[in-house]
Amino acid sequence: MGRHCQMVMGPAGSGKSTYCATMMTHCQNTGRAVHLVNLDPAAEHFEYPPSIDIRELITLEDVMEELDYGPNGGLIYCMEFLLNNIDWLEEELGDFEDDYLIFDCPGQIELYTHFPIMRRVCETLQRWNFMVCGVYILDSQFVQDTAKYFSGVMTATSAMINLEIPHINVMSKMDIVLKRATMEELEQYFDPDPLLLVEDANSATRPKFYNLNRAIARLIDDFSVVSFIPLDITNEDSIDYVMSSIDTAIQYGEDLEPKEPREDGGDGDDE
Repeated sequence: MGRHCQMVMGPAGSGKSTYCATMMTHCQNTGRAVHLVNLDPAAEHFEYPPSIDIRELITLEDVMEELDYGPNGGLIYCMEFLLNNIDWLEEELGDFEDDYLIFDCPGQIELYTHFPIMRRVCETLQRWNFMVCGVYILDSQFVQDTAKYFSGVMTATSAMINLEIPHINVMSKMDIVLKRATMEELEQYFDPDPLLLVEDANSATRPKFYNLNRAIARLIDDFSVVSFIPLDITNEDSIDYVMSSIDTAIQYGEDLEPKEPREDGGDGDDE
């Protein structure tokens, strides 16, 4: 059995922690050995206690207090400190040879676009024989504001291009949005045609921004790499579909040994 992990990313408030807890529960309910890895030095609360926690190495609070850094600068310092002490993470991961890991990552987008920090983390995990899937979480309530939605698509595009790993984009909090809109109305945002949505953006901005809106829409359309899988955490089929998509992206389970059929038609596990 190989080593597999998810790198859960997305802006603050997008639902990363809720996503991690949902997937932890799903894995446990389906008999998959799973562990949570916290890579956010500013994290405070977890529904599941992390098996590996960067705060045992360094915390944002300590950096801000001792070095007088602000939150963003302090977070970048913490992540660079992790890279400079990557043997700590390697040692911590050594106990989980065959288990499935979910990495809860920091939300600051600079780590995925302006600095090569998370790219280097992913490259290091791959050198350690991990099959890594990036999971980018976008709050589905962004669809109510096309400008915000375009921003979310662009940051997801940037993360996909910079990290260069198998990647799944997830639109979270569907249970909230579905109280105000139907799935059919939302489908245009799952596999977006930004050239069709640009008029919505223009209607919410001043005329002097129209050319900028069209330029952004063309940029998104030219790359055309982003599509979203909707996630309703109250729907087990929705959760299972997201997990199955990630499994396919990193070929999870393809190296499992097939079970020998029993003569009575069972799967060989029952006594």
